[in-house]
Amino acid sequence: MAYEKPIPDHRRKWDRDEYEKIAAERLLAKELDDEDDEVPVKRELLKPREYKVDLDSKLGKSTVITKTTPASQQGGYYCNVCDCVVKDSINFLDHINGKKHQRNLGMSMRIERSSLDQVKQRFEMNKKKKEEKKKEYDFEERMKELKEEEEKQKAYRREKSKNRKRKLDPEDEELNTNIDPDMAAVMGFSGFGSSKK
Repeated sequence: MAYEKPIPDHRRKWDRDEYEKIAAERLLAKELDDEDDEVPVKRELLKPREYKVDLDSKLGKSTVITKTTPASQQGGYYCNVCDCVVKDSINFLDHINGKKHQRNLGMSMRIERSSLDQVKQRFEMNKKKKEEKKKEYDFEERMKELKEEEEKQKAYRREKSKNRKRKLDPEDEELNTNIDPDMAAVMGFSGFGSSKK
């Protein structure tokens, strides 16, 4: 009998002890990472702008733009927070109010919920503003304004009546009739375009 060579096993042999050891190390490393993980960044709540958005400063002005011109001086609106150029005002406002820009400013897109007390305070503040405006309304000043308005109306009426009298003034009629009709016909005109006789 000849010695037969064993058929090699094509299946992979798994060493359970080795893989259990690797899995335990991985779990231990994950636990350590979880302890070291930072708390997610807490962004500020959305709040109103304290500055006026400048949309009119470059309006109607011409500038020369070359390849070496910095982005802040190129055509359009430049956002220095995001370092980008937006070509028109509507898109610039959309960008400023957008999520990316607000995130770069350190704000989330959430707004603070107002409490009942805050709403009441706001109503009181608006009420006080209205009352102040009413107090500023001065009766004497209003009477002066009305008198001035009446004077303007009277002056306008006087001027209008003077113009009417001038049109009907008989002296003016004499001036117009002093033109000799024969002479006017020789010269080639019959009048100054008036249809009245």
